[in-house]
Amino acid sequence: MDFLLILKAVILGLVEGFTEFLPISSTGHLILASELLHFNDERGKLFTIVIQSGAILAVCWEYRARIAAVVCGLPRERAAQRFTLNLVIAFLPLVVLGLLFGSAIKAQLFNATTVAVAFIVGGIVILWAERREHRIRVETVDELGPLDALKLGIAQALALIPGTSRSGATIIGGLLFGLSRRAATEFSFFLAIPTLILATLYQLYKERELLSFNDWGMWAAGFAAAFVSAFLCVRWLLRYIASHDFTVFAWYRIGFGVLVLATAHFGWVDWSAAP
Repeated sequence: MDFLLILKAVILGLVEGFTEFLPISSTGHLILASELLHFNDERGKLFTIVIQSGAILAVCWEYRARIAAVVCGLPRERAAQRFTLNLVIAFLPLVVLGLLFGSAIKAQLFNATTVAVAFIVGGIVILWAERREHRIRVETVDELGPLDALKLGIAQALALIPGTSRSGATIIGGLLFGLSRRAATEFSFFLAIPTLILATLYQLYKERELLSFNDWGMWAAGFAAAFVSAFLCVRWLLRYIASHDFTVFAWYRIGFGVLVLATAHFGWVDWSAAP
């Protein structure tokens, strides 16, 4: 077993878990981390997508009681049916736009410069959103209507641009649409479940020739690291938003984006081969 490969898998798993549910872009961080670790070939790209399943399992575990209640109540309970319908509606924009433009986006925009610019622009948007007057009309995810779900789904679709942040687009979109901070955050968690599970399954099927039993150690290490770090991150974020806004993440995004552009400009890091 290649110890260096296992170490890279653990590092990328930690990056995935700690960034997936924060408004700072897990994809952007994984693109940059993969480049620095020289694990940005096709095998590496598949790995960074599939370890998202570890982060999703963490959310499923954290909300296991709620998920079980929805599944059991789906045949007869109106609330469970409405919740499920909202997830389906919110999921569709990303599916449609991803099928139409996913390949072109991956070919043209998966590079360090795009990520850095998206980091900065996203940070500015968060600062603007946090400084607006926030009028709450939806306190919990159970109060969401189909139109709310559609608008959140359109916001999530912006995350097709690497560096934008799926959770960030959904959460900040939710704040702009009148959701409470907790409702926007929790809906982004729930929406991540079908989004990332289906994205993982699709990518596994599409790139199945890259799978090898010899890589089981790498996959297990990355999955475990993503699960543990995501679980800790979700728990922390729910406590954090009870008394804080997202301004700190905005400044982090801006600072990190400027750092990437500066390292590229001065030649401190060669990002030219970034995927």
